[in-house]
Amino acid sequence: MTDHEREEPQPRLRRRAQGQLEAQVLAALQSAREPVSAAWVQERIGGDLAYTTVMTILTRLLAKDVVTRERAGRSFAWTSASDEAGLAAFRMRKVLDGESDREAVLASFVTTLSPGDEQLLRELLGRADAEPDD
Repeated sequence: MTDHEREEPQPRLRRRAQGQLEAQVLAALQSAREPVSAAWVQERIGGDLAYTTVMTILTRLLAKDVVTRERAGRSFAWTSASDEAGLAAFRMRKVLDGESDREAVLASFVTTLSPGDEQLLRELLGRADAEPDD
């Protein structure tokens, strides 16, 4: 047996799910006090993530209106388009979008709400119904 054959296999790096990457990018942008570069986001997330991957995630989030960008020299500076509540709502929609039976998921969610949260949800839905469409 050669030395090469005795080597133990290298552990495979686990790939992060797209939703997880989006959440990490959003968390990094949320922590920024001003618009930041993609390289800044990459540094905050961790060294094993390629710059091009960060740019892809930022571009996808831009298409979803979750982030904004402005010209900064030859590149862009990125900003979260929402506060913590908006980001939590985005994550909740991502989970719901990943399920095949939306009705069952929503029904299960609603039945686990506290009476106070259920009342708040009813009020919010009532307000949304009362608002005129644009």
